[in-house]
Amino acid sequence: MAKIKRILVTGGAGFIGSHLCRCLVEQGHDVICVDNFFTSQKSNVAPLLNKPNFELIRHDIVFPLFLEVDEVYNLACPAAPGHYQYNPVKTMKTSLAGSINMLGLAKRCRAKILQASTSEVYGDPEIHPQPEDYRGSVNPIGPRSCYDEGKRAAEALFMDYHRMHKMPIRIVRIFNTYGPRMHPFDGRVVSNFIRQALTGEPITLYGDGSQTRSFCYLDDLAEGIIRMMDNEENFVGPVNLGNPDELTIKELAELVAELTGTKLQYAELPLPLDDPCKRKPDITLAKKKLHWQPTTSLRDGLTKTIEWFRSINLEHYRPPTPMY
Repeated sequence: MAKIKRILVTGGAGFIGSHLCRCLVEQGHDVICVDNFFTSQKSNVAPLLNKPNFELIRHDIVFPLFLEVDEVYNLACPAAPGHYQYNPVKTMKTSLAGSINMLGLAKRCRAKILQASTSEVYGDPEIHPQPEDYRGSVNPIGPRSCYDEGKRAAEALFMDYHRMHKMPIRIVRIFNTYGPRMHPFDGRVVSNFIRQALTGEPITLYGDGSQTRSFCYLDDLAEGIIRMMDNEENFVGPVNLGNPDELTIKELAELVAELTGTKLQYAELPLPLDDPCKRKPDITLAKKKLHWQPTTSLRDGLTKTIEWFRSINLEHYRPPTPMY
């Protein structure tokens, strides 16, 4: 029988965090979800509230937290540009003070801890696709730096705790992720396009739409995160988790229009400052160390995501931050 672990998931009511909580609860572990509900909402974890092995705590990890756990998944931080730029100082504090607090908790408990980092540590990359040994091209004083540099600094903190205290850490760099239960007003391109297509609004296109992204379905990502935490080789990472299938933003808009059966029309806006022109993970390391790669095609994943968007009432959701 597998050991039942006490697991803390920060940002556990968010899009990725809530799915991770569900997976861990289904595996039989005792799961503590911590969230301040800045960009997430309680409905994401509502189905888990009656489970005896699930607990929900409203807390901001910028402040210390004292719990007894075996593992920590540190996912807390706004991830969409509109949200993390809304209060950039708070975003940076979440990455820095939050990481220090969670590392301190894990050190005291002798717990294994995983940091959910991001492909944004690569900035607007000069190398394509991006391998883990690429150090990135990041503007340290731009409007995105609160998130990009915050996540880079968090990685540095995790590595220093590992080197100084021999702590068992894990670092994953998450590339664009999508799937059911995305917040319809989270500002991400997939949720924007689907919401706009279903409501008959023009699809917002920044620049000429030639910038590229690669999109990983939520189920695939969660499996990769758990495999990284559970790997017994003491492989700390960082490791890229994402789908290497690349397409332009304009191609994504065309696919969303096709799958929703709507007429494609655009609202064109200037490209935001420091917005990456290319984004594609090199997942060679994940294949080698974790025996992991995505299995869900973009068409299949978008179909499931669109079905979920059709099933919800948009009036039950509010934008976490002002949209304009």
